Order: sequence, then C-alpha cells, then structure tokens
Amino acid sequence: MATIKDIAEKAGVSIATVSRVLNYDSSLSVTDETRKKIFEVAEKLEYKRRVVRKSSPSKFAIVHWYTEKEELEDLYYMSIRFGIETRCQQLDTQIVKYFYNDIEELKQENIQGIIAVGKFSENQVRALAEITEHIVLVDHSLMDDSYDSVITDFDKATKKIVDYLLDKGHTSIGYIGGREYYRDQSGEITDLREKTFYSYMNEKELWKERFIYTGSFSVDDGYRLMKQAILEHQEALPTAFFAGNDLLAIGALRALHEENIVVPDRVNIIGLNDISVSKYIYPSLSTLKVHTEMMGEVAVDLVMERVMGRKVSKKVQLGTELIIRDSSY
Repeated sequence: MATIKDIAEKAGVSIATVSRVLNYDSSLSVTDETRKKIFEVAEKLEYKRRVVRKSSPSKFAIVHWYTEKEELEDLYYMSIRFGIETRCQQLDTQIVKYFYNDIEELKQENIQGIIAVGKFSENQVRALAEITEHIVLVDHSLMDDSYDSVITDFDKATKKIVDYLLDKGHTSIGYIGGREYYRDQSGEITDLREKTFYSYMNEKELWKERFIYTGSFSVDDGYRLMKQAILEHQEALPTAFFAGNDLLAIGALRALHEENIVVPDRVNIIGLNDISVSKYIYPSLSTLKVHTEMMGEVAVDLVMERVMGRKVSKKVQLGTELIIRDSSY
C-alpha cells in the first residue's frame, strides 16, 4: 500500500500538507491545483491494473456531469475517470474530455462513442444521442435500459453493511445520506442506499425515523449532520451509522472527534465507495469498496463493442467488497 510519504514525494509537497488534504482539513489554505495533484497521485498509486495492449483507431469522449472543481470534492468520479483513461491508453484509443454544459463543442469532434459519467436524465441522454448512438452510462441507467450502463448494486451493498452491523450486535443504527438532482432540473434522483436502508431496517423491525439525516454527499454535510445527531440524541446516539458515501463518513468522524465521542468504542462508522483517502484519515475508515476503476474499464469495453457492431444493450452490475478498518469493529 502507498504511504503518505510516497504521495508527498510524487506530488512534490510536504507530508503534513498531504495528510491535511487527504483528511479534508478545511483550515488548510492550498490551491485547487495542489489539491488536484495530491488526489490524483493518491488515485494513481492505488490503480495498478495491467492488461495486454491492443490497437484501436477509435476516438471516444468522456462526458462528465461534474465540473473539474466538483470532482475534487468527490474522488469517486475521479477514480472512474482514471479507469476509463487507463483502459483507453492500454487500447491505444484516443479520448477527449468534456463537461455536459460543453456538448455543443463536442459536436465538432469526430467521435465514435460517448462514455457519460454521472447521473444523466433521459432528455440529456437524448441530446448525447444526437452526437452518436454509441453511448455507455456509468453510475446510472435509464428505466428502459435502452443504452449500455455500468452500475453498482447499491441495494445489495446497503444490505451487506446493515447485516454486518447487525452481526456485530448493533440494533440502534443511524443513516447519514445525501440527495442528488438532475442537472437539467428535471427532478430528484432516487437514491437506492436510502431507499434500501428504509425497507431493510423496516423488515428487521429496527427502522427509526429520528436516526435518519440527509443533506448533500459532502464532507461538510457529513460533519453538520453528525453534529445535529449528537445534539439531538446525546446519550441516546445510535451505536453505529451507515454513511451513504465516504465523504459523509469523513465529515461525521470529524464531528465525533470534536465532541470527544470515541470511534469505534462508542460509535461505529461505515462509509461506502472506498475512495483512496479512506485509509489515510484517522481513524481509518471502514467502508464498502466500489470497484470504480473497473467501472471505467468496463465502460470502455462496452462502447468498443458497440462500435464493433453489437446491437443489444447491456447493463453491467458490479459487486462490492466490505473493507473493515479502525472506524468499526
């Protein structure tokens, strides 16, 4: 495993700076360029997959629903992007990168396929289809499965986390989650983590509305929501929390630390995604690993198949892996 020292050496900054950036220290004043360099080095040191190089004359586009600045706040999508870029490099395939707001410019590119990373509405996908019919959606799929997609089974992932906590004797379990909306303002995106947590905890007769907190999928909201939970419940605070992503979990850990609530002795925290920084924070974060780099790789292979003539759409659901570190037992 790469160390903070390894990251500091490759990024050309101090160990202290790396540590504070990876821990999302809001008091640290560094440029976005420095933060990006540190996060990208951390991701690249984690990503070591190698495959046989092949040759392909194709040219694809990555279309992000996140801006570059937003990607810095959510390394989940950066990791998917690295998987796409590395796979294209292995295949000698040219790739261009655009944000959704810039698709008018994308129309000037001579591309054979689009890999759309993020949550795109049906209207947005139709707009992309005017550029090329070869589209793969990553981290989202349409109801009619009319386009190829690569997604994570968040239903199974949520049940896996709940089952783990129940097996460890927790019956008072809270949830800290986020809400997302389509960028074209067409509606709220259904979150399977929250939906499954509700139904599965109800099935176990352990659902408690007062232990559910939602905001945005950010470190700041993880911190704010955990502070709210601590204030509202005091000694009755749940013994465990499932955070809908690692960023929320990182913020929650900071709030618990400030309130001198010992993790995991008093409260267990489990996140979801296993972004590269999860192992470097204190305490190191237990999380459910989503194979983001593989999502990117599979997306490239799917769009390549489309270009080669495949007509029937595919939905690829990748599994997850529970990683237990210091924030739970």
